[in-house]
Amino acid sequence: MSNNSLVRHTSLSGAILLGLGAIVGTGAYVSIALATEITGSWVLLAILLAAFVAACNGLSSAQLAAVHPVSGGTYEYGYQFLNHWAGFTAGWLFVAAKSASAATAALAFGLYLLPALGVSQHWQIPLAIVLLALLMLLVNGGMRRSNRANLVIVVLSISALMIFSLHAITNADVAQRNEVFNFDTAIADSIGWREFLGAAALLFVAFTGYGRIATMGEEVSHPKRTIPIAIITTLVVTALLYVLIGYALLHTDLFSQSLAGNSQQLALIALTEQSWLRAVVLSGAVIALLGVILNLILGVSRVVLAMGRRNDLPPAFARLNQDNTSAPNAVYVTTAVMMLLALLGDVQLAWSFSAFTVLTYYGITNLAALRVPASQRFVPRLVSILGLLSCLVLVFFIDWYVFASGCVFIAAGLLWHFIRFNNSRSVDR
Repeated sequence: MSNNSLVRHTSLSGAILLGLGAIVGTGAYVSIALATEITGSWVLLAILLAAFVAACNGLSSAQLAAVHPVSGGTYEYGYQFLNHWAGFTAGWLFVAAKSASAATAALAFGLYLLPALGVSQHWQIPLAIVLLALLMLLVNGGMRRSNRANLVIVVLSISALMIFSLHAITNADVAQRNEVFNFDTAIADSIGWREFLGAAALLFVAFTGYGRIATMGEEVSHPKRTIPIAIITTLVVTALLYVLIGYALLHTDLFSQSLAGNSQQLALIALTEQSWLRAVVLSGAVIALLGVILNLILGVSRVVLAMGRRNDLPPAFARLNQDNTSAPNAVYVTTAVMMLLALLGDVQLAWSFSAFTVLTYYGITNLAALRVPASQRFVPRLVSILGLLSCLVLVFFIDWYVFASGCVFIAAGLLWHFIRFNNSRSVDR
């Protein structure tokens, strides 16, 4: 083993927990409620569409990770199977997208915890910064400690979601049950393809924690077998859980009444009345959001590590600790970017930006997967083609100002890469 390679000690179960820990948090406790407000009872179809898109993209990721199992995910796949422009763009987008997701989770943490403590929402941003700093220290402790934390996080957060969902379904009154698939005509008329596909785009981000499994390829045991199985298992479990939550939300006041203007409209705890259920949802949300942030710091720092190795970012970010179990400098810069995004203080804006960058990122993933030689393929090319087309379609249904900002962000990254690439070629001469 190279003295600059991370240790492979993450098993199949650890990889599945890694994926679930990265998914079951912001998606389950925030974005499904947001999508339900946008689409009403169409939310179940939006969840299934997002699951289909995620499955296509997840299988493309699994295909690439099986033949090229290194840290960095699509950043490395772009370099390996496409060109340096595609590789750099993928890394640039991944760091931005997942940093925005982590900032969303850190801010959402305050939406749940602060009201329960009777503390003003003005403390939401400071709390997010402190939370990111504490989890940064945990990540720098190495993957073994993080895997143990994931097990507790996943079991408790999924249990809380199931209790909330089953309670909402079984305790809905007759009027709510009748409204589930027979909502008001005015509401139906206000929901068009743009709203529906926009919600599906936001929900797609709620599935993409499986990408953390691919980006951790250098630390997974038997990656050619472990990574595909872990990704597929994670997607199936997540899809079933999201459908249950979506169906449950249709039996709550979120569906039957508008909560516009309520600062807690994205928090499931705002839909609970019984004190014991509020305690369950609060505990589950706090634990799940901690898990999401933990896994995002892990995943993004590994892409920063890979970019440092290729000199797309300063080489200092590629340094490992003495035991080769963590990349401290990469973790520090990753957390710093997340903190800056958390200063925006807008959950929905951060989540929408994440949706744009993630969809573009996975477009590159599918392009790379289409270049894998036939002799090494176990995923049909049609799957990657469908994944590519779905990403291209959904990205245009993101809010226009987020779309425009994302394009400017990509252009800025490519300009940076152009200057750095030309400078390096001049030095080589």
